[in-house]
Amino acid sequence: MIGRIRRWHQRHWRERSKAQRVELQSLVTWHASIWVFPLSWLALPLVGELDRRPVPMALGALLVAVDLLQCAAASRVLRPALDDYLGRAGLPPRAMRAPAVLLGLALAAIVTLAVLGGTDPVTTRLAIGAVLMPFGLPYALTVPVPVFLRRAAGLAVLIVAAFAVGDASGLGIFATVMMTAFAAGFCLTAGRCGAWTLAVLWEAERAREVEARLAVAEERLRFGRDLHDVLGRNLSVISLKSELAVQLARRGRPEAVEQMIEVQRIAQESQREVRDVVRGYREADLLVELAGAQGVLSAAGIDCQVRAEAGGLPAEVQAALGWVVREAATNVLRHGDAGRCSVRVRVREGRVVLTVENDGAADALDSGGSGLAGLRERLALVDGTLEAGRAGKDRFRLVAEVPLSQKAGEVTS
Repeated sequence: MIGRIRRWHQRHWRERSKAQRVELQSLVTWHASIWVFPLSWLALPLVGELDRRPVPMALGALLVAVDLLQCAAASRVLRPALDDYLGRAGLPPRAMRAPAVLLGLALAAIVTLAVLGGTDPVTTRLAIGAVLMPFGLPYALTVPVPVFLRRAAGLAVLIVAAFAVGDASGLGIFATVMMTAFAAGFCLTAGRCGAWTLAVLWEAERAREVEARLAVAEERLRFGRDLHDVLGRNLSVISLKSELAVQLARRGRPEAVEQMIEVQRIAQESQREVRDVVRGYREADLLVELAGAQGVLSAAGIDCQVRAEAGGLPAEVQAALGWVVREAATNVLRHGDAGRCSVRVRVREGRVVLTVENDGAADALDSGGSGLAGLRERLALVDGTLEAGRAGKDRFRLVAEVPLSQKAGEVTS
């Protein structure tokens, strides 16, 4: 049983983002509220206080049945109403028709019970709140707040007028108004405010994704600028010298050969410079990758702290660990739900140790993907090792170790 709970927790909770978790929690709370109020405010009091005559008994049974149908209809329309509020999908035009009809039937049954004296006034007012709750929670998500308040006030006037027939006392009217106002206020607060919080969370999550994509786009622009700086001038020189060589060749001048030799030299030099630029991106430099990871994660709203003792490390060791930093940062952005991330590089006992730890469930890279396998292959070239897994309840830690041995220094990338 515990294993099943853990698997459910892993599958349906830990793999969700913060916004998805809050949305799931809100839906569970709303569904529970829809069903709890009828049971506690209608069914239980009605059982103890209902008149045992046949007509009140029949009306009480009808009221409980209608209220349960209300709960079922409200639960069914709750998710579409939330999707409509968040702008994911439009609510069908007649989605609230059945809940509205059931609300009318329930209120009619309560008024009839009150007129016949089938139950006491306290139970009657509790029943009003019990039937308003299932309808009000999803309805608060489908209309603007001013419209909801106006319609709630109009419904309160109708309810007070209907109950004034059987109980025209000031206390009875006041209790009816207060119960109606409480039900409307609760639905508006619990439903609308909760949905507004969800909208803000989803907007923040979308902004976070956009910031991460912008950081990647900025890196690509930097790569493009580097290539342009390397190739732009050389290609212009090659174009001019090749055109000059053509003109000299047409005139039979021997200098055309010299110009073509110069074109060949510049082309070879350009090829070498392009390889150097590409190698700089493929062979990750540790200090550059640490600064890049901190910048990208900070842009995504993650508090990233970097402490590094990377000076004087062999180039191949820096390249291998740089790839680990790059993949770990990508993993946190894509799969994790981190708010904080720490990266630490230290040298101890002839080994350089890189530790990346975050407080999100960023372990998707370790769940069958090729990310860790690729990193282990790179680290194996310098006799390094890699360990990754949970470091507590909600933390994920990745540790890479590379020996500063003669063998590691002799390995070429």
